[in-house]
Amino acid sequence: MQIIFVLLLLPVFVLGDSYIDYKSPFHPTITDKGVVVSQNFESSAIGVQILNAGGNAVDAAVAVGFSLAITLPRAGNLGGGGFMLIYLEDSKEIFSIDYRSSSSKNANLQFLFGTQNPSSLKNIDYSKTTYGYSASATPGTVYGLLEAHEKFGKLPLSEVLNPVIEQAERGIKVSYDLHHSIGSAEQLLMDPESKRIFFRNNNPLPVGSIMQRPDLAKTIKAIVEKGKDGFYKGWVAEAFSSTMKTNKGFIDKNDLLNYKSTFRDPIGTNYRGYKVFTQAPPSGGGITFITALNILQFFNLEKYQPNSAATYHLLAEALRRGHNNRSHHVGDPAYYNVPLNELISIRRAKMLAENINFKAATLSKSIQSFEIEESKDTTHYSIVDADGNAVSNTYTLGYSFGSGVTIPGTGILMNNQMRNFAYLYGKKGVTGRAASPGNKFEPGKKPMSTMHPIIVFDKNDNLFLVTGSPGGSQIPAANLRIVTGVIDFKLNVADATMLPRIHKDWPYKELEYESLISSDSYRVLDKLGHYMELSDTIGSTQSIQIIDETRYGFADLRRPNAGVSIQ
Repeated sequence: MQIIFVLLLLPVFVLGDSYIDYKSPFHPTITDKGVVVSQNFESSAIGVQILNAGGNAVDAAVAVGFSLAITLPRAGNLGGGGFMLIYLEDSKEIFSIDYRSSSSKNANLQFLFGTQNPSSLKNIDYSKTTYGYSASATPGTVYGLLEAHEKFGKLPLSEVLNPVIEQAERGIKVSYDLHHSIGSAEQLLMDPESKRIFFRNNNPLPVGSIMQRPDLAKTIKAIVEKGKDGFYKGWVAEAFSSTMKTNKGFIDKNDLLNYKSTFRDPIGTNYRGYKVFTQAPPSGGGITFITALNILQFFNLEKYQPNSAATYHLLAEALRRGHNNRSHHVGDPAYYNVPLNELISIRRAKMLAENINFKAATLSKSIQSFEIEESKDTTHYSIVDADGNAVSNTYTLGYSFGSGVTIPGTGILMNNQMRNFAYLYGKKGVTGRAASPGNKFEPGKKPMSTMHPIIVFDKNDNLFLVTGSPGGSQIPAANLRIVTGVIDFKLNVADATMLPRIHKDWPYKELEYESLISSDSYRVLDKLGHYMELSDTIGSTQSIQIIDETRYGFADLRRPNAGVSIQ
């Protein structure tokens, strides 16, 4: 038998040095033009569509904000509120818009709790501030997004929102995540309109089915035609007022007519030469985050590994002091004189840092565990356009799918932000956030929030990082981890995003941790007295890092369907 040997001449590059490999399994999306990162890839794509049409970062942010009400209805919204940071490259200015939901002027404690003094109750029933019409505060999302567009947008509103109207009319395919998130929101079944939209035969819309939103499209058309008046006046406002009255809700036409978003100065700090900006009150999350950064400046975090027990211990101790800092005197500045400069001062941070012990977790005072429950079902998106303008935006309905109420004929799913006031103000023995004098309930007031979008500039004052996260009280932990990851540990935005996260609140003794934390770190932290408690995933940061005018976008892998779109 004749044996034939065949010599295969493989191209040299297959085995040679030019073969491409990567140091990390996590890869940002790279561009030198515009980039949009949000918690839904279809909404990110609409943002880039607006950039390609000649719009700027603000135009894209408005389109993404409206689109997420369709693609991510548990958190994206027109019936909620939030905060937006805007950076304009030409003028080197940064703006902050507070469009947090505000309580109705008609809201009253007697209806909600059966008494004008809920702190006198032995057991308080939060049901009327959690689900149903009375749980909703006056929505600010439409006002805030349109205010941004009026001041800083380039394209006509019709051109910005027409792709969103088409998306609502055409519908989206129901994903596995959307199907199960609908099924987990029991409050949707309590409301006939929400049940009609999100269920078929008492079951959540099936995976792969098409969810169309014609009523929401009709509302957005009214907004295109009349701007803010298309939402806060006219037939939409009439629908709000009449349905609220029928269902014992508080919001009426006057609440809508009088709602205004507010331009505020952002707060910030110089962290190791990087200028970090975030949201001022009524955000308490911004104060938590800035406090934690200021505390960490007294420690050389860089000398530890990003996943070491020492790093986790310092993050935990800084976070718990940050949460303590926001738990008493932070609220709506229109109703309470927040001692902002004192709270975020370096002097105070130094005092808070001095009693951090590397050998043991700091103990909290023993107090009753009455706290405000803060929902994780917020969402964040980040945008940088080709000219270097940037938007960092975080907004929420409160709980997943908010109050569960959809205003009939409008498609607008409502928030449950009435849940976030400190109704136990004055209660003996309660000194946590539920009794905060800064956040006590008052009609017309905005509740304190943990949301805080972030924009960071490098040592040469160039735009460096745009980021933010959902996560309720865990938002500062998620944001702190990514900012320290890129600054202290010199990680790229993808690697910093995927670092295991921890969260430590105040006054709780537990340290919540993600499952990917190493067993060695777990044992050390437990021995230090942190009372380790396994958490679900912490946050979902949507981030853009800018290095030498190259943009690196990364959507957190912790929640499905997030995505980066680029020009």
